[in-house]
Amino acid sequence: MSLAFVNSHDSSEQKLHDHVLLAHSDAVWGIAYTEAETVFSISADGSIKHWTSASGQPVSPNSAFPPPHTLGLVSLSASRDGQKVLYNSIEGLVSLWDVAQNKIVARFESYVRKTENPEPSWSVSLNPKSETYASTGGSGNLVLHSAKAENFGERLATLSPGTRQKFGMHCSHSPDGKRVALATESGQIFIFDVESNTLATSFHSHAMSVRSVAWSYDSSILMSASEDKHVVLHDVRGQAGGFVTSFSGHSSWVLSVDISPDGRLALSGSADKTVKVWDIGARAAVSTIPDTGEVWAVAWRPKPAPVGSPGSFVTGGEDGTVRWWRGAGAGVV
Repeated sequence: MSLAFVNSHDSSEQKLHDHVLLAHSDAVWGIAYTEAETVFSISADGSIKHWTSASGQPVSPNSAFPPPHTLGLVSLSASRDGQKVLYNSIEGLVSLWDVAQNKIVARFESYVRKTENPEPSWSVSLNPKSETYASTGGSGNLVLHSAKAENFGERLATLSPGTRQKFGMHCSHSPDGKRVALATESGQIFIFDVESNTLATSFHSHAMSVRSVAWSYDSSILMSASEDKHVVLHDVRGQAGGFVTSFSGHSSWVLSVDISPDGRLALSGSADKTVKVWDIGARAAVSTIPDTGEVWAVAWRPKPAPVGSPGSFVTGGEDGTVRWWRGAGAGVV
């Protein structure tokens, strides 16, 4: 089986007063697709943008808020309803954007040395309840923080894999909020139970750094993307968990991954300048889409696809453009 996907539209230029602002002036490093039919994107240029999915236009065409950071933004996590957005700069400044109020309600300078055991955050993940967030960085540990405005960033727990790990590359909460996956530079993945603050299981599925992980919507499956050019599927149910299968086909690092809402398809973006769509049941790629550069971020539309349609997704990469893709012949979704 093969599936065709077509580019429906791209993020558009934004006119502010007499100036035209490009979507992003540098690579898109992260994307979040919300149930409110909006998309957030972060970039190496230090900006975070908010788009309406129907047209690719900015949600607030006359607003340049939030203002760009002086350094690149490397990590992004949004609540399902799109009302809270957590993002992180390359030096470790963590910000919480309340979209309804259109203001940054909290910031945490994770790199400040006056704090106890400071560790600059590299990757951040907002708990689905938006009361806490997780972060990882140079120590290879997972840290849980308060996401409440009054004590934002306060360390609640430090969860260790048990052995000294290299850099923590990515962390992600399961949709049910009960677990957090930690991906490391060494190629290992650790699953923590955040209710008991314990290590639940670990996977040694990759030979090189794991760049991205994604959960299935029922929190039972975890997919990982690695510099070893492979995408791996894990079953996290039960204490031991289990390796399910490995997907190969990319010719360079796999940088990003996501799973469709119905669990049938997966999506991966790579440094080989392609996006691949995988049929999880058939264990095979069913579509390969060329892009203009390295594909750093991918995200499925969280709304289930219409009957007969493979659905739609967004991608972002080296050229600074967010692109919307839909299944060919599926009509407007």
